[in-house]
Amino acid sequence: MTDAPVMTAPSATAPVMQATALQRHYEVSGGFMRKPRLLKAVAGLDFQLTPGKTLAVVGESGCGKSTLARMVAMIEEPTEGTLTLDGKPVLPDDWADLRQSVQIVFQDPYGSLNPRQRIGTILMEPLVINTKLTKAEREAKAREMLQLVGLRPEHFDRYPHMFSGGQRQRIAIARALMLDPKVLVLDEPVSALDLSIQSAILNLLTELQDRLQLAYLFISHDLGVVRHVADEVIVMYLGRAVERGSKAALFAAPQHPYTVALLSATPQANPGAEKRRIKLKGELPSPLAVPNGCAFAPRCWKAQDTCRAKTPELGAAPHSAACFFPENAG
Repeated sequence: MTDAPVMTAPSATAPVMQATALQRHYEVSGGFMRKPRLLKAVAGLDFQLTPGKTLAVVGESGCGKSTLARMVAMIEEPTEGTLTLDGKPVLPDDWADLRQSVQIVFQDPYGSLNPRQRIGTILMEPLVINTKLTKAEREAKAREMLQLVGLRPEHFDRYPHMFSGGQRQRIAIARALMLDPKVLVLDEPVSALDLSIQSAILNLLTELQDRLQLAYLFISHDLGVVRHVADEVIVMYLGRAVERGSKAALFAAPQHPYTVALLSATPQANPGAEKRRIKLKGELPSPLAVPNGCAFAPRCWKAQDTCRAKTPELGAAPHSAACFFPENAG
């Protein structure tokens, strides 16, 4: 295989995307003759995405991280709050134009690829819809992108079922890059892959980010994966951010008890290292019936009366937790 073509983008430090108090609510039927209930899937989230950096959002299933991914990818409209791209508000009327700058890679690489289309057609489709490139120009770019993600020229005319899971995810990544986006939303991009393949895909994503200066929003439930890819981390619980900080700070000194519990369940490379496994009691509460005060209080071993009466807020410090009695707080 020849060396991949060199594609570069200018480095930048200003955020390409910023969210302020972002919320997404759903009305859920309460049943016959009952009023609808309000489900707050995302209940006020602040973050920014910077070129060349990865923001990871982690939490249990149902915490709102996939809803967040759909809002950032302009699949769903926020109920409240603001989302800006290059300093301009992201409004539904502008989605058709702005979507070229924000692309998403889904968890299931096979489910997101049309099994009746050849790989070349799949890759060229975004260019057919969004650009005025000639057929020859579209094909040239698709072949270039195949090479960039580590696939061979003969793969251009094959069908999705002829590829392994890792190769399909490489194709999905290539398709997401066809419109030269600034932001990639990665929604559990390796959770459906074997462990031996996960590292190869993560390495590819890192190489692409360095080369193209992409901003990543990385959605995951696996802190082991997040440890290898993230620059900053937000931990979510029932729609709210309960801890935020740099990867180094969060993994070295987690502050929120929920984060401590998640980290205690993460496998360690050193089997001889001392490890304290924290088993949370009870189930994740329903997002339709979030407890008063701190939502984590019913499962928290540090909860006191204050936690059940008031809702703690996330502080403004670079590393902070929404907790009245944080751990490792210096």
